[in-house]
Parts: sequence; C-alpha cells; structure tokens
Amino acid sequence: MEEKVESYDFSFFKPTTRLAKFNRNITLSLVSVWAIGIFGFHILLKIVEKPTPEDSYIAYESVWNKISNGTASPADEKVFISSALSVLGKLSVNDNDKVALENVMSQFVIKLVPDSLKINFNEKINAFTAVKNDSLTRLSDKDYIDTKNSLADFASGFLGIKSYSVHAKLLPFILSNSSIRAFNEEDSSKVPAIMAKYLIHNQSFLTDFKLLGFPFHYFYTAVFLLILFVGLCWLYCYRTDKTLIKLNVTESI
Repeated sequence: MEEKVESYDFSFFKPTTRLAKFNRNITLSLVSVWAIGIFGFHILLKIVEKPTPEDSYIAYESVWNKISNGTASPADEKVFISSALSVLGKLSVNDNDKVALENVMSQFVIKLVPDSLKINFNEKINAFTAVKNDSLTRLSDKDYIDTKNSLADFASGFLGIKSYSVHAKLLPFILSNSSIRAFNEEDSSKVPAIMAKYLIHNQSFLTDFKLLGFPFHYFYTAVFLLILFVGLCWLYCYRTDKTLIKLNVTESI
C-alpha cells in the first residue's frame, strides 16, 4: 500500500485556497498603492517641473557677457561678485567648482581695490592666510577673529557689501584660498555651468505650494508617506481579521 505524503508546497502567485488568494490579492493591492504613492509622485514631479533661476542667477546673467568680453563696468563686476558669493555660500558646492569660482571671483575683487591700497590688501590676505593655516588657531582666538574681520571689512567696502552680511563673512576665506592659484581661462570657462548648476532649480506648483508651513513635496514625502505606510499596515491587519472570521478560521490555544 502506497503511503500518502502530505504536501506543504505554497505559491504566493498561484494560491490554492480562499485564504491564500485573499492574502495574495490584498498584498498586491496594498503594494501597488504604496508604489504609486512613492514613485507616481516623483514621476509627477518630473513631468510638471520647470527650471527656475534664483534672483542671483538673473543678476549674473545680465552682466556675464560684458564680463567675459572685457567691457564690464565696476558696477557689473560687483553684481558678478555678489552672485558668485551666493553660490560659494552653499554647502552643496563641490571642491572643483568652488576652486574655479573662487579664483575667478577673487580677480575681480582685487581689480576693484584701488592701486594705492593693493599692497595693504595683499598684506591683510597674507595675514589671515597665516593665522587660518596655524594648526593652533581656534575660532575663539582674538587674533584669528580680528584678522578675519579686518579683511572682511576692508574688502566689502569696495564691493558695496554690508560688512555684517553673510557675503562679507565669506570673503576672507575665498580670498585666502584663491590667492594660492593664478587666474586662468579654464576657470573662467567653467563659470556659466557652475552658476547654472547651483542657481537654477526645478520648481512647480507641487514645490511652491505650502501645507502646514512646509513645501508640499517635503510634507508629502516626509510626513504623508509615513502616515500612508502605517495606514496600509492597519488596513492589512483589519481586512485579514475580517476575512479570518468570514472563513471560520480560528486560532487554537
């Protein structure tokens, strides 16, 4: 007599019982909702997005042609410097882009300083560079702070920048870094791509609209999707309990 062998094979995509079919269907349904909620929203963002320049880029674009062909006025050069500082103040700027933009910008800063003060200006740059590179320097050191502020106040005075502004605070670091390398045409040729990279952003009504004080796309991804996930988990448990009761499936103790 042939012995009967129990089969415990189970296929998620080819269920053989009503409970297994229910489990497959609800799982696929909820995963589909989750996938549409995440990837569908990102696809929608890509469809409706529109490149939108910052004000700093619009200002830069209005003077760059004159700067690149050598016909820029001191006022045009100040506009470029201010726009470049808007980029260099961003934490996302990579090192290669930063070096190129610093070297180009510093040439115009030096150009705007009167010849009679250039020696004094270079002395201030060298003094801050020496203090900054001192391994014993701390941000609380009076010599470091005084040297940095002296250079920032001196440079900002020729650039039309408020000495207490963020742009003025960046100047000492840019000037002390860029003075290491000489200006070259390769750096200048990189400027348009660098400015566009950091000052033009993809925006749409999904990013401009605010909900509870947050941009909608941030609220959607950081808050709503978490709520959706918890809700889908609850719905799975609720529907499963109801189906178990309907099929008279009980848990034995």
